[in-house]
Amino acid sequence: MKIAIVHDWLVTFAGAERVLAELIKLWPQADLFSVIDFLSDADRTKLSGKHAKTTLIQNLPKAKTRYQMYLPFMPFAIEQVDLSGYDLVISSSHAVAKGVITGPDQLHICYCYSPIRYAWDMQHQYLAETGLDSGLKGFLARLLLFKVRNWDHRTSNGVDYFISDSDYIGRRIRKAYRRDSTTIYPNVAIDDFPLHTAKEDFYLTASRMVPYKKMDLVVRAFAAMPDKKLVVIGEGPQYNKIKQAITPNVTLLGYQPFDVLRDHMQRARAFVFAAEEDFGIVPVEAQACGTPVIAFGKGGARETVAEGKTGIFFNEQTEKSIQAAVRMFEADFRVDPAAIRQHAEYFSTERFRREIKNFVEEKYTAFFQYRKSSEE
Repeated sequence: MKIAIVHDWLVTFAGAERVLAELIKLWPQADLFSVIDFLSDADRTKLSGKHAKTTLIQNLPKAKTRYQMYLPFMPFAIEQVDLSGYDLVISSSHAVAKGVITGPDQLHICYCYSPIRYAWDMQHQYLAETGLDSGLKGFLARLLLFKVRNWDHRTSNGVDYFISDSDYIGRRIRKAYRRDSTTIYPNVAIDDFPLHTAKEDFYLTASRMVPYKKMDLVVRAFAAMPDKKLVVIGEGPQYNKIKQAITPNVTLLGYQPFDVLRDHMQRARAFVFAAEEDFGIVPVEAQACGTPVIAFGKGGARETVAEGKTGIFFNEQTEKSIQAAVRMFEADFRVDPAAIRQHAEYFSTERFRREIKNFVEEKYTAFFQYRKSSEE
């Protein structure tokens, strides 16, 4: 059996790349493909040292730092990847990887983090946040996303089986593609976040500082609660905006190494999470430490946080809603670090490996038995 694993792009090592790393460990003989590959040597070791076979975009100007500007060419580029010699294709996709061309004698399984967010239900939010919701540039952006959306829907027909990383994304797949999917939650490195039962009097939020993460919203909410302490860890395009909103009760640490992040996660009274995420790995990491989560009650957090047991939700992405949730947490929530840790263990790497290995092998066996019988 010849296996190809196709990933969108390899620039940083984030949540999707953690899943990719486990796919490579499960099928080390597989060849790796990606639109571009600019991983650092340190991150590449996490992919068992594999280098991806890339597309024409790899050699275009500024492809490493501004690869997003080549989105209009990515559908064409990914369709030029020749996978005709492979029996099994596994795409790891939140953008274009699932658009590779396969034939009737090949099995294509897609682990889908989301249909292209900025082309589907998050289009209007994306355009507003990037200042492309009006004018000529806005018109051109909408036209581009219209074409990407049509391509994305068409190429969904080339996937034999979809795996969603949450039920929430399964519903998005159903809405965008009219396809069913099976949920297999991504791997979280639970063992890297030991249980810590002693909690201190501060709240924590940590993420990359980009608009949809709503880090600025959390900071403004706590700025209006001077008696509550908040620690903020992260960096990104919104760093200066967030820095301007800092008050004496809010500590902005910027980027911090893993050990510092984990230490704060273990000691925090609660982790505050305001994003609408597809899955959301960081809240699970906090729970692995025995730390409860105060989260926006939409998206993957609804599946990873047990309301009233491992955390509570707020229903609107507003300062008042976060403030009300913090007050409710302090008044009513009973923290049981051991029980919170036990809940987080369900999302372990071992569970992910077992479920996805069983799924792929079951579908592969059935597919090729059917192919064999149809040829006889």
